[in-house]
Amino acid sequence: MNEHKVVDVESKGLSAGQLGLLASVVLGISTIAPAYALTASLGPTVTEVGVHLPAIFIVGFIPMLLVALGYRELNAAEPDSGTSFTWASKAFGPYIGWMGGWGLIAATIIVLSNLAGVAVDFFYLFLAQVTSNDSVADLTGNKLVNIVTCLVFMALSAWLCYRGMQETKRVQYTMLGFQLLVMAWFIVAAFVKIGAGDGADDIAFSLDWFDPFGIPSFSAFTAGLSLSIFMYWGWDVCLTVNEETSGSAKIPGRAALVTVFFIIVLYLLTAVATLLFAGTGDTGNGLQNPDTTDNVFAALAGPVMGPFAILLSLAVLSSSASSLQATFISPARTLLAMGHYQALPKRFASITPRFSTPGFATLVAGGASAGFYAVMRVVSDNVLTDTIAALGLMICFYYGITAFACVWYFREELFTSTRNVFFKFLAPLLGGVGMAVVFVQTSVDAWDPEFGSGSSLFGIGMVFLIGVGIIVLGIVIMLVVALRKPEFFKGDILRRDTPSLIVED
Repeated sequence: MNEHKVVDVESKGLSAGQLGLLASVVLGISTIAPAYALTASLGPTVTEVGVHLPAIFIVGFIPMLLVALGYRELNAAEPDSGTSFTWASKAFGPYIGWMGGWGLIAATIIVLSNLAGVAVDFFYLFLAQVTSNDSVADLTGNKLVNIVTCLVFMALSAWLCYRGMQETKRVQYTMLGFQLLVMAWFIVAAFVKIGAGDGADDIAFSLDWFDPFGIPSFSAFTAGLSLSIFMYWGWDVCLTVNEETSGSAKIPGRAALVTVFFIIVLYLLTAVATLLFAGTGDTGNGLQNPDTTDNVFAALAGPVMGPFAILLSLAVLSSSASSLQATFISPARTLLAMGHYQALPKRFASITPRFSTPGFATLVAGGASAGFYAVMRVVSDNVLTDTIAALGLMICFYYGITAFACVWYFREELFTSTRNVFFKFLAPLLGGVGMAVVFVQTSVDAWDPEFGSGSSLFGIGMVFLIGVGIIVLGIVIMLVVALRKPEFFKGDILRRDTPSLIVED
């Protein structure tokens, strides 16, 4: 019989105390990338819900807030960089826990590739504006140039993440500060022009915009909600860095809540400003204009900011680039935890001696994202678009698992106090149910080939095939790992009754 020893969470090797509340919030906002999320999602969301854009932002905020409250409670009890993987494993066992980790990793790998692609688009757009040479912007359409530039962005971001939190903080403070300053400029300038009578002629402010019951159909509601959830996604990085945060039991959860509240205020201000200035028409500056719906800020920057429009393009570039770098944090630390707890090969648990970062896991995340982007770009632009549409399924998948894990993890103390009833039972339960409803409805809608880009295979929508296919792929990989490394899957390494400890050979 093998002897066992008890190993504390700190043995992962991450450097504690590198982040405070402000730094954690900066990471959370940077990962969400509000400028990038808004320019890419305002048009499609308005297409689904019309003037009820503020309402859908509020509705999307509610399940995110409820899930974040569940994350906060789990983090207070178990501050572990594995987050969804670790907590779901302790609540539901190794198999569901492993899939929770897979959901996070798959979602971040997908979005990393998209962020890099957006950074490439805006990089060449910025160069075109600086040089007054429109043909430079067309370079993004050259697949070879696009892929090579994208790989350079990914390599640089992975390198910064590899070098540790101090490098990351310096980059994020600068880039996020610039992004928020320009966005504030855009919002104020839009309201000034609206006040001067330069806004949309066919629209007037109404409190009905904030009424979700005015959305025409449940399918439109869930489609808009799925897009809205994507726009909030990323705050959980505040919890992923819990082992590197001062006050690891309290600060990460507090940072996540501050992040989502900040984002809802920013989104509502931007929504009202853009609706009043541009309107919901399908011509000119209208938010449903098919020529501009995929990149609203690029279309509105000139009319709103005049000669300073280039700053908004640079802000979106900064947003996608900073999010690209910050987003590497989550999959790297999840892979680190999975290696640490023997759910993946031990190599994933390795820490760089110089920087105290999960070096191997970071490189794997970077390599997977780069490979995914290169393959998808070569195969078809539509495939890439549909993959991003499927991202909402992955987000709901692992957020939902984690929310339900909170309820089950604390099942013995749910009704011992009023606080526990709300924060450990009702909030995560309702958040999990909300994620499950969106997951199911989006899956049903995505079966239709018209959902997303219109691509299909055997009459089934490509978004459905990609979303469900990623989950099935995770199950296959999990079963292979379970055959080769059965220790974790026996359920003895991560248990509810062994907080912050594992048993290792």
